[in-house]
Amino acid sequence: MTEAIETNGLNEPRLIAESGLAARVAHIVEPALADLGYRLVRVRVSGLDGCTVQIMAERPDGTMQIEDCEAASRALSPVLDVADPLDRSYRLEMSSPGIDRPLVRRSDFERHIGREVKVEMANAIEGRRRFRGLLTGVDGQSARIHIEGASGEPREASLPIEQMLEAKLVLTDDLIAESLRRGRTEDRQARELRDARRKHRTSSRKPAHAGRTPTQQPGLSRQDGD
Repeated sequence: MTEAIETNGLNEPRLIAESGLAARVAHIVEPALADLGYRLVRVRVSGLDGCTVQIMAERPDGTMQIEDCEAASRALSPVLDVADPLDRSYRLEMSSPGIDRPLVRRSDFERHIGREVKVEMANAIEGRRRFRGLLTGVDGQSARIHIEGASGEPREASLPIEQMLEAKLVLTDDLIAESLRRGRTEDRQARELRDARRKHRTSSRKPAHAGRTPTQQPGLSRQDGD
């Protein structure tokens, strides 16, 4: 499912974004992340346990390894120091979207058709703001979700993505199993890449004796006639 979806890369806009202080931070970090080849997913500013700025990012294909988080954190720290968007000290946290990830772009919804999602709308639609159900498709800038109606009958709701406050995947057994399979595949591919690089480095080393003329060691030569 994931591989079949063509995304618009780094330039695809987020349809669900932050407000207030988090929006100010997002405005600063989004272009810096793009320069590194990452897309901003979400910014959260929390006052619990001191002030924490959590920045969630990913590559255009949806991946984000530990090494990516470390590289992004090192690059963003001086950018935020210069811009100084907060009036107090804070702790910067860089993370991947995770298994039960937020959906913020049209391609996120397309990529996860067939998954269970939770959505909170900014304004009530048909008397409700919260929806939970199977994501069945995307029409333009709206997501179709299979839900239960007021009287319990199944039906499909069309929810404008830009009017959503939040949308995310529901953590199900199927989603966990797929994530584990994907993780094992990525680990295997990483090992194969490391092995290939190691073999390449080994084969490209020139043997110590290559191209040299054998020399005689002092005291070991024999003169003719001895």
